[in-house]
Formats: sequence, C-alpha cells, structure tokens
Amino acid sequence: MCVIGNRHLLAQAISNLLDNAIKYTDSNGRILLEAKQQNEGVVVTISDNGPGIPADKYAIVLERFARLDAARSSSGSGLGLSLVKAVVDLHKAALSLADNKTGLIVSLVFAPANTTT
Repeated sequence: MCVIGNRHLLAQAISNLLDNAIKYTDSNGRILLEAKQQNEGVVVTISDNGPGIPADKYAIVLERFARLDAARSSSGSGLGLSLVKAVVDLHKAALSLADNKTGLIVSLVFAPANTTT
C-alpha cells in the first residue's frame, strides 16, 4: 500500500480529521481510522459515532471558516476541513463525507501509486 505525496501535509490532514472526531465524539464514543488498498487505490477512512453533520451541510463544512451552529460553542476556526480538502485536492485524491447512522464517515481516496519506473 503506497501513497505518493507530501507526508507532512497528508499527516496534517489526517490529524485534522482525527482532532475533529475527538472533539465531537463523547468520551464513551468510538473513533475508527482505517487504511485499505482497494481497486480505486488507497482509501483512508475516519469514522466516529458523534453527532455527525447533516448531508445538506457537507459542501458548506469544506469551505474556509465554516462553522455549523452546533460547533459555534466549541473552540476552532473553521479551517480544519477546508485544509483537509486543499491537501486532498493537491494530491489529486477524492474526499467524501457520509452518514455513519450516528456520526460521520470521512473517506480519502488516493489513486493507485505507479511504483514501477
């Protein structure tokens, strides 16, 4: 399993996703980080069982300084998910948000790395 890219930016993006999951999931909650090689490439998924994000707000939360009403009482600038999106775009990967029935699933899909020279 191999992703070609800037390891510092990729680590920051995954760290931002984990920070969000920790911030919005209570102490008895569940957070799962998975990395799998699939036909479409490497898929990194972070899921939690926190309050989630309404599907009609997915595009909004990826914008800079976006904060939903429920998040306004917690610390943060609204830049975390927009930074993740910028890193994903830079790496020509795909970012998706999905309902986890309770919580959120964020998936990053990286195209297969061409490791032959």
